[in-house]
Order: sequence, then C-alpha cells, then structure tokens
Amino acid sequence: MLTDTDLLHIAKLARLRVEPEELPRYSEQVGSILEYVAKLQELDTEGVPELAHGAGLSNVFRVDEVISSDPDVKARIIAAFPHKEGDLLEVPAVFSDRTE
Repeated sequence: MLTDTDLLHIAKLARLRVEPEELPRYSEQVGSILEYVAKLQELDTEGVPELAHGAGLSNVFRVDEVISSDPDVKARIIAAFPHKEGDLLEVPAVFSDRTE
C-alpha cells in the first residue's frame, strides 16, 4: 500500500497536482495498477519472442523521387513569390517557438 507521501512524490515526478481529498482514490487506483504489474512479473516469458508491434504494421514510407518541373514554370513561381533570395523561397516558420 502506498503512503500519501509516496503518492505525492509520484504526482510531483509526473507533474500532476493532487488535492489532499483525492489521495484515497489515487492510492486505491495506483495500488491496483502496481498489483497488476506485480502479477505480470510472475509470468514465465522464457522462450517468448519480443513483440515490436501487435498489429503487424509495415513501413509506409515511399522512396523520395526528384521530379523536375518545367524551367519556365519554376521561373514564374520564383518571380511571383513575395519573399525570396535568389532561387530560395522564404516561408513562415512551421514551429511558433523558432526564431530562425
């Protein structure tokens, strides 16, 4: 059984705010989870192969292919782009915390 001090320590590590009136409920729930994990530890897994993914997924990535465009089309796109430096086009940052 976990003490209130243990639960508060776990909550702090997980960066969760736990109110004092919630401690009995969390004690029961976390205790139940830990009992289940202990039960799983008793299983004999000798000779059981590791499982990377239960659904048997395969890689869905495709090979990158360079597809050239018509030089006239490329020149018109670059000419119409508002922010550019030579052939390089400047677009808004994808991540809001980036300053580059």
